[in-house]
Amino acid sequence: MAGTLRPEPISTRRQRIAELARRTPEMALTTLAHNIDRAWMQEALRLVRKDGATGIDGQTMAEFMSGDLDEKLGELEDLAKSGRYRAPPVRRATIPKDGGGTRKLGIPTVADKVQQRAYAMLLEDVYEQVFLDCSYGFRPGRSAHQALTTVREGLRSMGGGWVLDVDIKSFFDSVDHAILRDLVSKRVRDGVVHRMIGKWLNAGVLEGGAVVRSDRGTPQGGVISPVLANIYLHYAVDEWFENEVKPRMRGRAFMVRYADDIVMVFEDEDDARRVAEVLPHRLARFKLELSPEKTRLVYFGRPGGGSEPPGTFDFLGFTLFWGISRKGWKTIRWKTSRKRISRTLKGFNEWMRRHRHAPVAAQQQTLSRKLRGHYNYFGLTMNIRALQQVFRRVVRLWRLWLDRRSQRGRMPWRRFVEVLERHPLPRPEIVHSVFRTA
Repeated sequence: MAGTLRPEPISTRRQRIAELARRTPEMALTTLAHNIDRAWMQEALRLVRKDGATGIDGQTMAEFMSGDLDEKLGELEDLAKSGRYRAPPVRRATIPKDGGGTRKLGIPTVADKVQQRAYAMLLEDVYEQVFLDCSYGFRPGRSAHQALTTVREGLRSMGGGWVLDVDIKSFFDSVDHAILRDLVSKRVRDGVVHRMIGKWLNAGVLEGGAVVRSDRGTPQGGVISPVLANIYLHYAVDEWFENEVKPRMRGRAFMVRYADDIVMVFEDEDDARRVAEVLPHRLARFKLELSPEKTRLVYFGRPGGGSEPPGTFDFLGFTLFWGISRKGWKTIRWKTSRKRISRTLKGFNEWMRRHRHAPVAAQQQTLSRKLRGHYNYFGLTMNIRALQQVFRRVVRLWRLWLDRRSQRGRMPWRRFVEVLERHPLPRPEIVHSVFRTA
């Protein structure tokens, strides 16, 4: 019909929310949930991963999207705004950790993922105007590779220094719900938004047929958990370091945080030791603890510049160390950490063991996909040797498990070479050149 107003694009609406938050940095916003309508829910659905694991109801994304999708999204919107929405418990899953043990994940239902994404979008639009440059995890336009490069370039500009490698003990299980609600209230006081956050915090976890609830923790795996974690650590660590720590330092200092992975870098040793001493007290105000066996202060000065050789430290799956560039200069390099390589190979070995009787062509397709995924993250400039190491070990493991398909003994190397020629695995490659010269 002529003259009918078109709905405002979601991108325009999100920009307006962001602009309001930017213009009023000291004001808490009280009316946000009205922005969530059918079009907003459709955008939330678009942003949710389509291949994720199922929640406690077993419903897949394909099943959710069948039937009258518009009606389903409208019902989710209405339930949230009316207060009748009931957040289902998450399904517990675990993944191995680099340092041993397992990390707990919470997997929501598909419908709950869409609902969480809708409200995460609101929070992101507000808090992206507040978060500091030192924070990289789960933020639009920011990545782990950028965080890693920032640490390296900052250390290079200092000529090395002291690195406080910070590990918060069981962070995602330790977030205090009452403190989190108070922190959110600093910027967001919309009743619907707060009610929904409370429902997710109190939804609990389904374990052993029973729902376990706690007044602490945000399960990793929940769509809204990353932004809630960033809010918590923004006030607990980021603002404190920027506004209270750095002005009191004698030398240069900076911090880089990716979710709960944190490194603090200092030019002066005394500065580093003072911060290491006071950090546990700061975290205690937010009911967080340092992991004493994993948090450590590392001397990372230029080789030959001090009385002791420089150490190394791990960050985001990489080990940073002093090495020699192709031109013979002392420079800071990185490589895949031994813990991450071990975990990767363990995953490959377990998959091959379970699928050793599958057709070779099917095995090759999955192994190729897994290797490309590894290269896509670890394929950074300077890291080709570590990629080659993983590739060689995967090839050896494949031969080992193909051997075990038969009772006739070990497969001759020539025969295995023929298999590789017919079913080649992708060779290592540098996918990301993060700087122009090493």
